[in-house]
Amino acid sequence: MGCTGAPASDSGADQVKTIKVANYFAEDHPQNVALRERFKPMVEEKSGGALKVEIYPNSTLGAEKEFYDGVRNGTIEMGIPGMIMQADIEKLAVPEWPFLFKDFEHVKKVLSGPIGAELTADLESRHGVRPLAWSANGFRMFSANREITSMADFSGMRIRMPNIPNYIKLGQLLGMNVTPMPISEVFTALEQKVVDGQDNPIATLRASGWYEVQTGVLESKHMFSPNLYIINSQFWSQLSPEQQQIVEEAARTAASYEFELLEQSYQEDKKFLQEHGITFTTPSPAFVAEMEQAAQPLYEEFYGQYPWAEELVQRIKAEAE
Repeated sequence: MGCTGAPASDSGADQVKTIKVANYFAEDHPQNVALRERFKPMVEEKSGGALKVEIYPNSTLGAEKEFYDGVRNGTIEMGIPGMIMQADIEKLAVPEWPFLFKDFEHVKKVLSGPIGAELTADLESRHGVRPLAWSANGFRMFSANREITSMADFSGMRIRMPNIPNYIKLGQLLGMNVTPMPISEVFTALEQKVVDGQDNPIATLRASGWYEVQTGVLESKHMFSPNLYIINSQFWSQLSPEQQQIVEEAARTAASYEFELLEQSYQEDKKFLQEHGITFTTPSPAFVAEMEQAAQPLYEEFYGQYPWAEELVQRIKAEAE
């Protein structure tokens, strides 16, 4: 429409709305690069300056639980958490079930399709946050102060894992002694040999400097960790339909770019870590099969617990073919 008109009619529309976006990733992590290079400029330009984006990386608005609660109660407009909401919304635990995804292509196909929509279907009604797009934290891998080439090497190894029941159970099923602890304590625990190893995508191993106190990485890809762009539902409802479309499109574009950056960074991170004394081990097909077999009791548990689980897992696996 034209720019002229009675001031009363567009007083609401002229108000600049600020979108604070919170996450726990380091400033140079692909998540924040994608927010800076895609999400922020797209939203600000396409909204003609009516929407302003502020990015808060590195847990500056609180750790994951704090900023997730902030988005839920509306003190923060947007966030990019991991699957912290899985305790209430069971289907959001599924992407992190062990040995479910083959590679990045498989992940993207599943999460950007009907299954991804199904996993997030209850999020808005239950938590008051609207899902906008799936992005990637990456495939988790074991790093340790020794080489891991077989199941025998897991035996008795002291491993740090996040305090999430499925993670802990997987570590135990593989034969390790699991010590849950916050990510902020991991470096010291590795350095002082309180634990022998940890599991995370290698981007985190590099960014956190843990390679200084580790010597080997097993490319186990035992679990995929996704992230989710979410927005407070009440804030969303205050945006015009055009603005909603702009934000959603920018979120999808940025998330897709982040996936791309993360895939590229894998090779760069691997090269960097190798130059800093880390030995990479690609598990043999037989070793992978043994790990998958060891994880099977977790699936039996899921299938017993959730009537929808087995069929959903079959549908996800079928997407890899």
